[in-house]
Amino acid sequence: MTPSTQPGANHAGSGARTVWFNLMGPFEIITDSGETLAPKAPKVSQMLAVLALQPRETVPMSTLIRELWGENPPSGAMRTLQTHVYHARRMLADARVTRTDRRLLTTMAPGYRLDVADDEVDVRVFERLVRQAQGELERGTPESAADLLERALTLWRGPVLSNVPIADVLAGRMAYLEELRLHALELRVETEMRLGRHREFLPELRVLVHEHPLHEWFHGQLISALHQSGRRGEALQAYQNLYCILKRELGLEPSPELRRLQSQILNSTTGKHPRRLRRRDAVQPDHAFTPFWFAADVG
Repeated sequence: MTPSTQPGANHAGSGARTVWFNLMGPFEIITDSGETLAPKAPKVSQMLAVLALQPRETVPMSTLIRELWGENPPSGAMRTLQTHVYHARRMLADARVTRTDRRLLTTMAPGYRLDVADDEVDVRVFERLVRQAQGELERGTPESAADLLERALTLWRGPVLSNVPIADVLAGRMAYLEELRLHALELRVETEMRLGRHREFLPELRVLVHEHPLHEWFHGQLISALHQSGRRGEALQAYQNLYCILKRELGLEPSPELRRLQSQILNSTTGKHPRRLRRRDAVQPDHAFTPFWFAADVG
């Protein structure tokens, strides 16, 4: 997707192109004309990825050096980093995404800063949409939450930074983004269940259970949705599947809440549905929303 198709895309004037940084998937820099910028050196992409994850914030040279060369960098690491910055600036200038009043990649003691707006980085747009969706859900408007979550999850194009070398600094950011995606998926499930789409959402619940086999809350939602759809036997089989997974992988039994859910289904002879398993009832903790820039120490 180009910047013009992104949620909240910012269109700069003065004849310069706008730019969009994709990090949730292969690392890409895309102009509003659809041109994809590809740094020739992998370490240039690695450096730009660190900067793009903290737009308009100065990233110390020491942090960039640690990401590119680890705890024991070569003696000429600082000069090599400066060379990488030079090549990145040349690439951005050649693509006409910089201008006199917006250099994009600037030197700012004690390091460098990428001067892009939040709506020019997919991670920041994703964070904003998830935060808004959570607010809509808390206000009792699941329809709006569902729309926001669909837009957010569309931005996820695969494993984070799948074509970029990863070291300590980026690894921490990737772990945060995976947790944020999981939080978005949990919100999406809760939203669909509140909208009463138990039967329609069953295929996606099965995928989530397959992809996150130890996530008890996802299993609980699948069990509940099957029962709500009149498929009591399949609901009990889904519980048995979870029981076997936990016993085999962890030597544990399902949580008390899920055992209670199974009992309610076994004893449901009057057509009453069991109590909906809320996210805070699951073994998995409810993820408090933390903006990315507070998620890790970058010093």
